[in-house]
Amino acid sequence: MPGWLVALLAVASGMTVANLYYAQPLLSSLSGVFHISTATAGALITLTQVGYVIGMLFLVPLGDRLEKRNLVTVLLAVTTLALVAAGLATSFPMLLIASLVSGATSVVAQILVPFAAGLAPDHARGRIVGRVMSGLLTGILLSRTLSSLVSDVAGWRVVFLGSAALMAVLAVALRAALPEHAPTTTIPYHHVLRSTVRLVRTHPALLRRGLYQAAMFGAFSAFWTTVSFVLTGPRFHYSPVGVGVFALVGAAGAAIAPFAGHWADRGLVRPMTGIAFVVVALAFALAGFGGHSVVLIALAAIVVDMAVQTTLILGQHTVYQLDPAARARLNSAFIAMFFVGGAVGSQLGSVVYHAEGWTGLTALGAALPLVALLYWTTERRRGAAAEPSPASL
Repeated sequence: MPGWLVALLAVASGMTVANLYYAQPLLSSLSGVFHISTATAGALITLTQVGYVIGMLFLVPLGDRLEKRNLVTVLLAVTTLALVAAGLATSFPMLLIASLVSGATSVVAQILVPFAAGLAPDHARGRIVGRVMSGLLTGILLSRTLSSLVSDVAGWRVVFLGSAALMAVLAVALRAALPEHAPTTTIPYHHVLRSTVRLVRTHPALLRRGLYQAAMFGAFSAFWTTVSFVLTGPRFHYSPVGVGVFALVGAAGAAIAPFAGHWADRGLVRPMTGIAFVVVALAFALAGFGGHSVVLIALAAIVVDMAVQTTLILGQHTVYQLDPAARARLNSAFIAMFFVGGAVGSQLGSVVYHAEGWTGLTALGAALPLVALLYWTTERRRGAAAEPSPASL
């Protein structure tokens, strides 16, 4: 697998998944533009993630049924149109609908990651997936900074219109660069959807890893959905650009992705997963006790991002080995499960923050990985190993 193709897949994954997060630092501005409360504005993030879950359930499984290059091109074309509609929105409901559609079709990233896993040799799959995921995770983290800077200079509409232009360019580039990849199944579409559900029942490790990541992504989403309210509030008085610059610290977390892939290749999935749960809980405790220090909040952000990304890559490494002929469907179920956690985390985080403040939010963020840790302790007793042993591959 040539290095330039890995790099292209990494960039493409980051650019498409960034569409889910551009609105996060804009919530305060959008509440003023559309004359809505900040809690109502937070629904924009939740609905975008709901769209992503819909795309994971109904679009990503097509990666096993259709030729992937054609599927990617069509989805990016729809994403482009939805982002244009978001940029031209004249009401908040119109923005919500456009964001729901763009969220659903931005699942291109989750077609490209298993695409890379399928092209990679077995002995290097974890490392290559880790590199592609580095691009995806960098896109998530840099999207907030880019959105803040662009909106400050040219307005929030240009954020969405600019992304629409990027999606159009990306559609052309991927169409030209991706190799043809034949479908791995010929069963009808409704059977593909049914088989995705069956995979969850057939592979206990898929359900387990999905629930692990749902808890972690819920904590991640709760943090990043509400931290902008903290930074722009009376405690710190940050501008939207300041919030975007703060978000840059989270990008440091993407550096962990190649290491996580290496740990997966070495068979360290289970111990590193448990460590990641503990680390996130401690990071939220640090953020809670250091709520008056932006340095401590930034440190907590880096640690949370690194740990969440670690469990994501470890989980994908596990899931992709369960059935090579069904990687798109396995990925669909896995990502859909944890994005439900993310959507719940975003909405619950907004509610808890407005009711109990930053202390309540950090307590919620610490509780989620601790619940996952309790579930993790049952793994060995029940004989449900989180990943196949190297000897069984």
